[in-house]
Amino acid sequence: MRRKPKRLDVAPDLFTQGAGPPVVAELNPQRGDDDPALPPGGQGVLVTAQKARQRDLAELLENAQPDPAVVSMAHAIARRLSVRRRPRDTRAERGSGALVSMPYAYRSDDIDLDRTIEMLAERPVPEDTDVIVRERTSSRRAAVLIVDVSGSMRGEKMRIAAATVAALSTDLSGAGDQLALVAFWSDAALLKGLTHVTPPGKLLDTMLRIPARGLTNVGFGLSVGAAELARSAARRRTAILLTDAVHNAGPDPRDLAGRFPELHVLLETDGEHDLPLGRDLARLGHGTLHQVATHRDVAPALNRILNR
Repeated sequence: MRRKPKRLDVAPDLFTQGAGPPVVAELNPQRGDDDPALPPGGQGVLVTAQKARQRDLAELLENAQPDPAVVSMAHAIARRLSVRRRPRDTRAERGSGALVSMPYAYRSDDIDLDRTIEMLAERPVPEDTDVIVRERTSSRRAAVLIVDVSGSMRGEKMRIAAATVAALSTDLSGAGDQLALVAFWSDAALLKGLTHVTPPGKLLDTMLRIPARGLTNVGFGLSVGAAELARSAARRRTAILLTDAVHNAGPDPRDLAGRFPELHVLLETDGEHDLPLGRDLARLGHGTLHQVATHRDVAPALNRILNR
């Protein structure tokens, strides 16, 4: 039996640090909830086109620090996880493009002092790559990670999210690559823009400070991710959606999937999940579906995605 999603009478909230592009919450008002052409899984359109209400990220985050045990576990997973990428020709990454801050790669000696201090605060025993330098690069790849944080971020759900954020943050932290992080529930938050440099540990801490929410609006999370990814001129633009796909608020997210050049779905299967919707989103987004039951499934799935 199909679930009937909660009707949204007002535009969702988008929490950001600073102004960003307007985000439209729905794309296809012509399709109705009773349209028999809709495939199983997911829902029909319930709202018309609306711009998101932008709010400051500080309004969202809980003042209390996350449970130290949870944070310790998340960081331990982050330190263990790695994504193996095919070797690539770094000579093609330097260019006459924008001047960006990136981890030291033995090419530039123009140190970004503020960013380096942030990194050193996370790493008492620094490595060479903890030094942030300014370098002109032509971006090779842009990726946006769209994470479902509805419900409580505890147990295996927290471990899977921590593993995914840590792996991508580390793998796409330099060499001209860009990474954005979007968290969503019935609303959404842009935790990191494509051009911002944020230590992986700080990203994890921020995500864990988002209070527990009950509803899941997959479509709005995709809207925010698509808007951010569209700002990049990278040669390859990829979105990765981490969710159980139990969509219970807002319009049918299938209408958003086709907007992405490449949308991959990491489907959390440790609890209730919607496999038909996950498959549809990956297919319509020209990407692949990967089922993850534990945080140990994350690295192999990301290897397959990033090495395509």
